[in-house]
Amino acid sequence: MASEGLEGEHPSVTLFRQYLRIRTVQPEPDYGAAVAFLEKRAHQLGLSCQKVEVAPGRVVTVLTWPGTNPRLSSLLLNSHTDVVPVFKEHWSHDPFEAFKDAEGLANPADAFTVFYSERSPWWVRVTSIGKPGHGSRFIEDTAAEKLHKVVSSILAFREKERQRLQSNPHLKEGAVTSVNLTKLEGGVACNVVPATMSASFDFRVAPDVDLKAFEEQLQGWCQAAGEGVTFEFIQKWTESRVTSTNDSDPWWAAFSGVFKDMNLTLEPEIFPAATDSRYLRAVGVPALGFSPMNYTPVLLHDHDERLHEAVFLRGVDIYTRLLPALASVPALPSES
Repeated sequence: MASEGLEGEHPSVTLFRQYLRIRTVQPEPDYGAAVAFLEKRAHQLGLSCQKVEVAPGRVVTVLTWPGTNPRLSSLLLNSHTDVVPVFKEHWSHDPFEAFKDAEGLANPADAFTVFYSERSPWWVRVTSIGKPGHGSRFIEDTAAEKLHKVVSSILAFREKERQRLQSNPHLKEGAVTSVNLTKLEGGVACNVVPATMSASFDFRVAPDVDLKAFEEQLQGWCQAAGEGVTFEFIQKWTESRVTSTNDSDPWWAAFSGVFKDMNLTLEPEIFPAATDSRYLRAVGVPALGFSPMNYTPVLLHDHDERLHEAVFLRGVDIYTRLLPALASVPALPSES
């Protein structure tokens, strides 16, 4: 069922499957084919198409659809075209075949999730310097001993946050701070005690966390482990912002009003990872992360990632209601 377009297939589904077949997989995504696909659609719809090469081979494609009232604020729909590496041997079908199956829905949840904020990515490398020597000796103050103390402190914090999430049914994953140990580095041979070892961690810091105090906590864990233990940031986001979900906010009122009119359930959450929306929020632009996919298992970056046809088409229908509502929000006093 991997043909270009099955007889009787909805044209939106056919178009979507054509797009899925473009191999924009990292580390060598075919950005050119993705840009050409979008440019063709712009031409078919009579829209202007601007291509901005922000880095060699990295093109941002902007399609513009003018509204009827230029005094109103613009509406930006933002998405990336690349995908993470896939492991074909673990998929039931070729990930880029856009295979179409007739199976039913996999998840009973009917609510739609919208993300109004996100956690701050802090990628931290902890380096421990200790006494080296031969692997047959009981050497004091080794790099491994001190690094182990820091790892234990951070993983204890991880368990505390995990328990806090599991014990409170009202909390979602984005409301707590997560951390995972992602890299261990050090050593030159099995019989040599290394002078230096390091561990890298992926922290996702919740929006309500005092970032200054949290950094001091990191410093405290390193100091408690002993002399010669330091940390550095590989990535550090400090501009955490929240988009209003108050009914008095005109943008949120327009967004949520569509779901009320359609008698659909909407659940606002904090996104547990990171998206481009954080850059928009940081400069004062309200941003909502939304993919109209209910009745769908969460398979982010997982094998056999899929979407039911009926859910996809329902999402198209939702967007046809959302976009006019958002594009018609009256000008705010600050914008006049």
